[in-house]
Amino acid sequence: MKTILCFLSIIFSTFCFAQKEFQPEGSEIIETVDGDLDGDHIPEKVIVYNTKDTTDFGNIREIQILKNFNGKWKILEKSRNAVLESNSGGMMGDPYGDTKIEKGILMISQYGGSSWKWGYTDKYRFQNGHFELIGYSSSYGKPEEYFSTVDYNLSTGQLVFEKEVENTAEYGQSKKETYIKKGVKINLQNRNQKEQRKITLPKTKEDVYL
Repeated sequence: MKTILCFLSIIFSTFCFAQKEFQPEGSEIIETVDGDLDGDHIPEKVIVYNTKDTTDFGNIREIQILKNFNGKWKILEKSRNAVLESNSGGMMGDPYGDTKIEKGILMISQYGGSSWKWGYTDKYRFQNGHFELIGYSSSYGKPEEYFSTVDYNLSTGQLVFEKEVENTAEYGQSKKETYIKKGVKINLQNRNQKEQRKITLPKTKEDVYL
């Protein structure tokens, strides 16, 4: 029992040292998540920081994925593009929802808006040497007007769009379309660019923004 406690103590102290080593100066931790992300059955650590650096949309967030190599923590990947700034949620304020690891997939959820609300979840898999976006699901709408949802599998290219309309006088009938759009390459580094990525669906003529 003492041996196990000693081992856990060493791991914890090693991680605390690594955390201080890699933590951006003046930042604070929003969330820490553990889980295997590269299939070696050894948990990685994902840390989301609120940094002191700012833009017009508030404090910049940094996400780091740390991997333990033979007892020494190293950064597997980090990005300041995958998590939105602290005031990017509009009237709802901070858009950050949560970060999860499920079956080796890194999932980041964010939301915002006012009377019109939006939310989305990104799903990343570690492949080709970095974390690539393999799934995107979103919702947008307002009660008594309409709600639209998107479920996009970037690996297969299948995008499912649905728009449930209540105010048909202004927005027309409800719509649904499944479209195959392959070749969209997004990762932790190039997520959330200044110019939004847009896919125009050929049948419904609806625009889907990533």
